[in-house]
Amino acid sequence: MTASLPRPVGLGTVPAASHPDAIAATTAAGPAALAERRPSVPAERLVAEMVPPPRFAGVSFGSYLPDPTQPSQFEAVRVLEGFAAGLTAAAPKRGWFRKAAAPAGPAGVYLDGGYGVGKTHLLASLWHAAPGPKAFGTFVELTNLVGALGFQQAVRTLSDHKLLCIDEFELDDPGDTVLVSTLLSRLVEAGVKLAATSNTLPEKLGEGRFAATDFMREIQGLSAHFTTVRIDGQDYRHRGLPAAPAPYTDAEVTQRAATVPGASLDDFPTLLAHLSAVHPSRYGALLDNVHAVCLRGVCPVEDQSTALRLVVLADRMYDRELPITASGIPFDQVFSDEMLKGGYRKKYLRAISRLVALARDSAK
Repeated sequence: MTASLPRPVGLGTVPAASHPDAIAATTAAGPAALAERRPSVPAERLVAEMVPPPRFAGVSFGSYLPDPTQPSQFEAVRVLEGFAAGLTAAAPKRGWFRKAAAPAGPAGVYLDGGYGVGKTHLLASLWHAAPGPKAFGTFVELTNLVGALGFQQAVRTLSDHKLLCIDEFELDDPGDTVLVSTLLSRLVEAGVKLAATSNTLPEKLGEGRFAATDFMREIQGLSAHFTTVRIDGQDYRHRGLPAAPAPYTDAEVTQRAATVPGASLDDFPTLLAHLSAVHPSRYGALLDNVHAVCLRGVCPVEDQSTALRLVVLADRMYDRELPITASGIPFDQVFSDEMLKGGYRKKYLRAISRLVALARDSAK
C-alpha cells in the first residue's frame, strides 16, 4: 500500500492566536515557531493564490534561455507563444441560452520533458502571456481547491477562466488523477484552455524523462484535445552544483534566528509532527510573514507520510525563496535509500534539491 497525503478537509475556524495579526506580533517579539501556528485558509484565498509562485512571478518567454544544443527548447517557446496568442481572440458575450465560444486551436498543451529542463518556467510564461481570468497551480493545489470548494463549486468557479495551468500533474495517485481528469473534462466543455506538466509514473522512473503516452492514458477522455510539446535537455539541478553545505550547530541556528528579522525557529522533529495536524493546503499560510527558516536537529525522516508532507513544505518554502539555516544532518541525507528507490523518488529528489538550494542561500 502506498502512502499518500491526507485528503482535503473543510476549512473551519481557529483560535484567535492563529490570526495573522497575532502571528506578526509574535514575530516582532522574537523568532516565531511554525509548529505553534494553525492557520485558517478561506476557500477564497485558495482561488486568489492560484498564480505562479514568487520565484516565477516575473518570468517570460523572453527570459527563458534555451540550450543552444537543444532545438526542442526553441520549438517549445514558439508553440507556446502561438498558444498564448490564440487565447487573446475575443469570445462573444454569453447569452441567456448559449455559452461563450472558445478560442480556436487545441484545448490544451502538455509539456513533456525531463526533470529540470524549465517546464515550470515555460508554463508560468504562458500564464503571464495569456489574458485573464486565468489560474495557475500544482496538481496538489488543484485537488486542495476541489476539497475546499466541493466539485460542483470548483467547476463553476473555474469555468469562466480562459486558461488553467497545472504544474506537476501527479500520475502516481489514481484516485486524484480520475478526480482532476473529470474536472478538466467539465472545464474543456465550458471552453477553458488547459496547459500541464507532469511527473513520472513509478515504473518509468529509470527513464529520466516524462512519457507523454503515460499522461495521455491517464486522462483518456482529454488526450485527443492535447498537443504535446517535447522539451529535451539536461537537468539544470545537476549541472556541477556543490554538495549540501555543512550544518550549523544548534547554538548558531538559535543565534541566527534571534538576529534575522522575520525568522522562524523550530526543532525539526517537532515541526514534522506538527505538519500532520495541518492540511497541506495551509502550508503556504504557515509561512506568512516568515522571511527565513531556522531548524534545529534535522534528522532522517522515518515514514513516507511524513516525508511527503515535508516535500510539500519544501515546495512552499522554495516558492517563497526562504533561506534555511539548519543543524543536524545535511538535507541530502534526510530521505532513506529505500525512499529514494521507491515510487515517490522524483518528489524526494526535487525536495532535496530545493532544500539544499535554500540552505546554500542561507550560507551566502
